[in-house]
Amino acid sequence: MSIAEIKTNTEAKMGQSIEALKHNLSRIRTGRANPALLDAIHVEYYGSMVPLSQVANVSLIDSRTISVQPWEKNMAAKVEKAIRESELGLNPAAMGDLIRVPMPPMSEERRKEMTKLARHEGESSKVAIRNLRRDANEGVKKLVKDKEASEDDQKRSEADIQKITDKHIAEIDVLVAAKEQDIMAV
Repeated sequence: MSIAEIKTNTEAKMGQSIEALKHNLSRIRTGRANPALLDAIHVEYYGSMVPLSQVANVSLIDSRTISVQPWEKNMAAKVEKAIRESELGLNPAAMGDLIRVPMPPMSEERRKEMTKLARHEGESSKVAIRNLRRDANEGVKKLVKDKEASEDDQKRSEADIQKITDKHIAEIDVLVAAKEQDIMAV
């Protein structure tokens, strides 16, 4: 593997870490309704546990209410029970075959807990990015040791890898700050 390939692979993996962070942040509750909140909920469907999105249509009614429309009428009770028993603190209400999930307003204390959770997700992503930087630098050192690259190449590539790392860490900071602002908005 060449230095260019190491840099390309590292940048691609760092990009995947950013995407994972975006996904994880989307699941953290804010004051507004977001269908992604229900992604983690699984429902029993003919003997196996499946994600809610595979047995129902999840959409927004308004900024504070999520609607869940099961595709089969007999699933409504199971879906409602799964939402109620999730750790999200939601209280769904069935109206015929439509389930309304109102978002309760968050207390100041709960908002602070959610911002801590968002910061923790950001820190985890930063650790992953730094681990990728370390792995890339070790790969370059191995090339130098095997006499496939010069020490000057090593210095240049380490500087480039650091720039890539700094760029991704700055992006993580921006994402976390935006999520914190979203959570603290009343």
